[in-house]
Amino acid sequence: MKNIQILFLCVLIIPFAEIYLLLLVGGIVGVLPTIFLVIFTAMLGTYLLKQQGLATFRRFQESLAQGAIPAYEMIEGPIILVGGALLLTPGFLTDILGFACLVPQFRRKIAQYVIENHLIQPGGTVFGAKRPEPDALEGEFRREE
Repeated sequence: MKNIQILFLCVLIIPFAEIYLLLLVGGIVGVLPTIFLVIFTAMLGTYLLKQQGLATFRRFQESLAQGAIPAYEMIEGPIILVGGALLLTPGFLTDILGFACLVPQFRRKIAQYVIENHLIQPGGTVFGAKRPEPDALEGEFRREE
């Protein structure tokens, strides 16, 4: 299955799963507690996003100050961003995935997997995508007089 097909299925399935879970929880605990729970997870997620983002940025700066390449921090940054976006999306399934992205141990495992399996190629290509050929030719010249 191609990546675009998987993404399309996720875009179709996740909203239905979220609605189902919201209705299920709403039927068990009531409407107002369900709304409160969704708002509470969004607020908690915003707090954790800020806390984890600043901690990762601080580690990024410390690595640069020591002269090391902040590889893990550069991969953890987008994971934190995705986690924050998932937490701001109403629903319980996206909240679970968002909180998982903000757990430092889980984030470190994802970053380690990306680095060890070379999912990011040298030169900035991601997942082995081919880079377009440059329009400029490289070479040397000298002026003859």
